Amino acid sequence: MMQTLQVALGARAYPINIGSGLIQNADLILPYLKRKQVAVVTNSTVAPLYLEKLAKPLRDAGVSVIEIILPDGEAYKNSDTLNLIYDALLKNRCERSTTLIALGGGVIGDLTGYAAATYLRGVPFIQIPTTLLSQVDSSVGGKTGINHPLGKNMIGAFYQPKLVLADIDTLQTLPQRELSAGVAEVIKYGLIRDADFFDWLEINIDKLMALDEAVTMYAIYRSCQNKAEVVAADEHETGERALLNLGHTFGHAIENAMGYGVWLHGEAVAAGTMLAADLSRRMGWLSDAEIQRMHALLTAARLPMQAPNLGVDRYLSLMQSDKKVADGKIRLVLQQGIGKAVITSDYDANKLRETLEAIV
Repeated sequence: MMQTLQVALGARAYPINIGSGLIQNADLILPYLKRKQVAVVTNSTVAPLYLEKLAKPLRDAGVSVIEIILPDGEAYKNSDTLNLIYDALLKNRCERSTTLIALGGGVIGDLTGYAAATYLRGVPFIQIPTTLLSQVDSSVGGKTGINHPLGKNMIGAFYQPKLVLADIDTLQTLPQRELSAGVAEVIKYGLIRDADFFDWLEINIDKLMALDEAVTMYAIYRSCQNKAEVVAADEHETGERALLNLGHTFGHAIENAMGYGVWLHGEAVAAGTMLAADLSRRMGWLSDAEIQRMHALLTAARLPMQAPNLGVDRYLSLMQSDKKVADGKIRLVLQQGIGKAVITSDYDANKLRETLEAIV
């Protein structure tokens, strides 16, 4: 069983295939290889589970497979780890026709994509995301990059993959926290632009948390459909695409302050989403009843609702390093109802301080 949708970017359009058993299906990958050589980038957690399942069918088809196994965790999404990829590519004399394959979660996808964008000024790459968060969000849309001690994802490039393979079988080995972190990004699509999807999630959240196959397939497909539409309309985040960052400005501050990897990305986004909701309520844009629905759904997904107490000034300082800052003003994604988000710097700064004081 497989479903396919397209990211419509003209000559750079590519398919997202969603289904079961896709990793072992070399026939899905072979048409996208310029030559029969790939470098598979993965990590020490994913490699024992899925590397051979991917590599053997490719080798059986005559493809040379270079294996690059990195340490696991958000703490390694940095320039030192990026150089490990470059080292392996150079030692193996990889050419522009060598395809990089990202096999792992969002960290592996971002690192591999950025390596592909910059090695020999650009080589093709394929995304095979193995976490729910990466399947519904980070593998789609071409955002690549690394973290810096002063800011998350501040160094990177927009660089689209040739293909995305989202194999739902990989979700069976996800720890509970990782699954919940991915569901945070699924819920985000309902909140920013798809109220009907939010309604559906309220009904089906328990089945999604249990990884019911039909529910999981639909949740991934609908999320990718939303993401693909936004990316096609605004590839380089000059407008609508910034709405995908609901909760992220607050969430990135949490990740940075607590240490990358202490809070999972989806956990920080969930807490950040509730901060954004509180400010939206103080602005008169979101009702108490809507906040209660959000709280109930995120709680059912076993996500943290309470942001850590960093102190108001620390939050504001870290948020000033966000990519969406313009003319020195922190721009935030806020809500004017479930299914309707706006990106704005037109909010009351005092109310932002009130939110941070109250929630933390």
